[in-house]
Amino acid sequence: MKLLAVETATEACSAALYIDGVVTERFELTSKEHTRLILPMIDSLMADAGLKPQQLDALAFGCGPGSFTGVRIATGVIQGIAFGADLPVVPVSTLAAIAQDFFDKNSKSQAECDVAFTAMDARMGEIYWGVYRRDEQCFAELIGKESVTPAADVDFPDRIGAGVGSGWGVYRQELMTRLAGRVSYCEADKLPRAGAIARLGVRGFEQGMAVAVEQAMPVYLRDKVAKKESER
Repeated sequence: MKLLAVETATEACSAALYIDGVVTERFELTSKEHTRLILPMIDSLMADAGLKPQQLDALAFGCGPGSFTGVRIATGVIQGIAFGADLPVVPVSTLAAIAQDFFDKNSKSQAECDVAFTAMDARMGEIYWGVYRRDEQCFAELIGKESVTPAADVDFPDRIGAGVGSGWGVYRQELMTRLAGRVSYCEADKLPRAGAIARLGVRGFEQGMAVAVEQAMPVYLRDKVAKKESER
């Protein structure tokens, strides 16, 4: 199995190549250099592996939520490669990627590490929110649905877990109050990575979740980027 993945929805810009269970990743933190960095990252990975796009089985990308511009960059890059090489695409949630990276790096023997209350700062007083559990194959599985919401209004299952993602750095007190003792600790610096997108992309491909390039679309969750004066 050979799959290329990209993730540009936040200040983390990354690309990853999955080849038969081994993931190689390029990763860099940047504020506005995603467009300049992502293609060289992809070229470097492919050159090191001696592969051309036509030799891949599929592509995956972080489809959001996240920065509107960042999500569009990943979507456009993957659509371009998919069109040129006639490849299927697996859209992967940015929130799921954050949870997957957390699960990958924390032991499943710790019960509090089996649920990730995942939050990304969405600006405008809101967070992108999703609760994920570690399934039997150690993949992130969504509980309920993802949403964009004020931190004080999040929906959640009656589970114990960890707070993961940038939303915990901005709204820690509101979230801790809302979840009332269900969070044992937080990792607010956790960002989405293409390595996790790749692992979830392969999982999605195996489960028949790949789509044609025309259906590989971004997910914003929020319908608008600015509030009216009356809403502020």
